[in-house]
Amino acid sequence: MESTVASKLDALLRLQSLDSQLDQILQVRGDLPEEVRDLEDEIAGYQVRVSKFDEEIAELQQSIANRKQAIKDSEKLIKKYEEQQENVRNNREFDAITKEVELQKLEIQINEKKIREANFQIEQKNQDIQETKNRLEERQKDLNTKNSELQVMVNESEADERKLNEEKEEAIKQIEERLLFAYNRIRKNVRNGLAVVTVKRDACGGCFNTVPPQRQSDIASKKKITVCEHCGRILADVEQKVIV
Repeated sequence: MESTVASKLDALLRLQSLDSQLDQILQVRGDLPEEVRDLEDEIAGYQVRVSKFDEEIAELQQSIANRKQAIKDSEKLIKKYEEQQENVRNNREFDAITKEVELQKLEIQINEKKIREANFQIEQKNQDIQETKNRLEERQKDLNTKNSELQVMVNESEADERKLNEEKEEAIKQIEERLLFAYNRIRKNVRNGLAVVTVKRDACGGCFNTVPPQRQSDIASKKKITVCEHCGRILADVEQKVIV
């Protein structure tokens, strides 16, 4: 049983060491990955905006086409009514046809007004598209620059990162699911990513609070999994004091 617990603690320490090395690689990259993601999101937003403008313009153009057809239909009706006026039998029929002609002329005026408004909206949206595309182009240049910088950093550490991840996969296989879950939960909740630490100079290697001698003895024996009473980190071992 003792060797089982000890092996679990050793495996957790190994995993923590590998994760800490991977964290250092990511720290060197700084905010670049996040900046790249932000730029990609911003560019995607501009692209969606341009697509939406294009759809709105297409709808306006279809509306213009429909109204132009409506004007032609009204003009045909006016011509038809004017021909009918030549063959009316009384003033009442003449007045009724005259009203129909006036109605169609009013329809033409309304459609012409709506066409002018739609053309104005199209002009405005085209300006918006151009402004958005200009911003998109600027952001794309920024993204290309940031991506190049990030790629240089990734290339420099790619081999080390791949090796560490391979070793990490092997280390994970030696840790039971319950402990791995606890490890990942602690890592997520602590600022420096240290979920498994050792006792150094009578203190927790994570929060630096004092660990009592009896508790240190329990930790050193590796008979059970012990966590820090203050920060909740797993205390995997006690570093031997150097006697000068």
